[in-house]
Amino acid sequence: MKRLFNRKWMIFFGLAMWVLVVRTLSGCTVNGDNGDKVRDMDFTVVADTDIPQELKQIIAEKQQSPFKLTYSDDKNLYIVVGYGKQASGGYSIAVNDLYLTDNSIVLDTELIGPEKGENAGTEPSYPFIVIRTEMSELPVVFQ
Repeated sequence: MKRLFNRKWMIFFGLAMWVLVVRTLSGCTVNGDNGDKVRDMDFTVVADTDIPQELKQIIAEKQQSPFKLTYSDDKNLYIVVGYGKQASGGYSIAVNDLYLTDNSIVLDTELIGPEKGENAGTEPSYPFIVIRTEMSELPVVFQ
């Protein structure tokens, strides 16, 4: 009986070692996104009057703090970046890049402050940008 028990343990141990060696030598890798640009994406900066009503409500709820979100309807993907409360007006947002990789959409934006000497006012502002692009189920990476 003891001999049978030892033989089962030896077989189990041998199989476990074989699995460990095979997994190690096969270099188990996940095919990830290396971030290389596949192509630039066409986009439109959406005017306030053209933003879908539901998206306007979401933006209004989140505008106090910086935020990033995506929203889609039947035809378009909307990508929104908000920079939260700013001390004055006169801010603008530049889209530096919007491109497609193998596994994601990458968006790079930049907040540009008021220029020196510009009358930006004293009222706080909540700068955000809404970008409309082609419909996609890929995740958006914000840079």
